[in-house]
Amino acid sequence: MLNKNRLLVFVVTYNSSFRLKKILNKLEQLKKKIKFDILISDDCSKDDTLKYALPKKKILINIHKKNLGYGGNVKFCLDYAIKNNYAYAVMIHGDNQYDCRYIDRLYKMIIATNADAVTGSRMMNPSNALNGKMPIYKFFGNIILTKIFNFLFNTDFTDAHTGLWLYNILTIKSIGLKKLDNGYNFDNQLRIKFINSSKKIIEIPIKTYYRNEKSSFHIVYAIKFILELFKEKIK
Repeated sequence: MLNKNRLLVFVVTYNSSFRLKKILNKLEQLKKKIKFDILISDDCSKDDTLKYALPKKKILINIHKKNLGYGGNVKFCLDYAIKNNYAYAVMIHGDNQYDCRYIDRLYKMIIATNADAVTGSRMMNPSNALNGKMPIYKFFGNIILTKIFNFLFNTDFTDAHTGLWLYNILTIKSIGLKKLDNGYNFDNQLRIKFINSSKKIIEIPIKTYYRNEKSSFHIVYAIKFILELFKEKIK
């Protein structure tokens, strides 16, 4: 039996601090348009995030005593959605980079198309990414890595690195998540698993806002991303 509210919005947080409050305020406004439940899943933050995650009516708060990693935290939330019979779930990052206002459009798109997932693309309108202060190295890195992905897997994505996903929970349940990465390569591995299972991912254009970022992490991510692509391709 499906949950009364068919949609779960889960916010994955780690050292998100005051940004969590901004996200929750946006979600409260969005509830005037669509119905959904909220799950906050904090991955053992070391800052003052929990101060902004005070218990509120109809908001479930989960605090991990041990850091699970980005992918591990997402897995926990999707497993919660499966166990509690939601039809769909959308992931919001606790850093507030991906705006909650797109949840409504994501939800309407997956209902209309019966897709297995809908993602927000920062690169369908490239000027949106630059206007949102996406670093130049990340802008061109995204283009190059997405082209490599498309070449290897015969796809036509515009943004293979987005963190804004709305999932069809029946699809998630059918393909399984256990063997996927517990770190930041989770999204990439899930995308590949969708493709290898002939599942449909649809993109919608979005805007994002970037703050100060360091390039060292993204260089490591890019290397791991490329190695992962070739590893999966030659299996």
